[in-house]
Amino acid sequence: MRHIELRDHMTILFQGDSITDCGRREPAYRPMGRGYASIVATWLGARCPEQRLTFENRGISGNRTADLVARWDQDCLAIDPDLVSILVGINNTLRRYDQNSPTTPEAFEKEYRTMLTRTREAGDPVIVVCEPFLLSHPPGIEVMREDLDPKIYVIRELAREFGALYIPYDGIFAAASTRAAPAYWAEDGVHPTPAGHALMAQAWMEWVLGRVP
Repeated sequence: MRHIELRDHMTILFQGDSITDCGRREPAYRPMGRGYASIVATWLGARCPEQRLTFENRGISGNRTADLVARWDQDCLAIDPDLVSILVGINNTLRRYDQNSPTTPEAFEKEYRTMLTRTREAGDPVIVVCEPFLLSHPPGIEVMREDLDPKIYVIRELAREFGALYIPYDGIFAAASTRAAPAYWAEDGVHPTPAGHALMAQAWMEWVLGRVP
């Protein structure tokens, strides 16, 4: 498994939807929110102060892949990150069911590929692709698997093609749900609890850095 070494003065950007956003624009939680991105930033900041790392959170609640593509110049490329971590996809699935606004796997692949291509062409930072996830709670939510699973397959293939680091969050939460009920990790099956965010942060450091420093 490939990992990276942190370098001095790296800029690490977290991109995505509400799971990444996690209140980052609320006065009490600026600028990193209160979720996994904040945990990673505060932990690495405490453990590696001499490296003077910079962390940015540009997640926006409700975003789908098309929304990220539309703001990629401003909210990714203009930041010129050394590492960009992307978690998006669950809203592409949810909008099929609550707004009758589906995203086909083909459209999802095109939009995700656009982000990765533009990132590679702009400066070749480390790319971390995070797997969207769905826990089996509340009852009946599993029907969304028919839409989400093909999208997970798409981003796995794109991660391989682009040589990105990959975090299998869907599998990580499935494994964690054998230790505690799914609602312990995400009460609505989508948005992590504090324990769920801590699990995500731990996994992020393990899969990206090879360890929790």
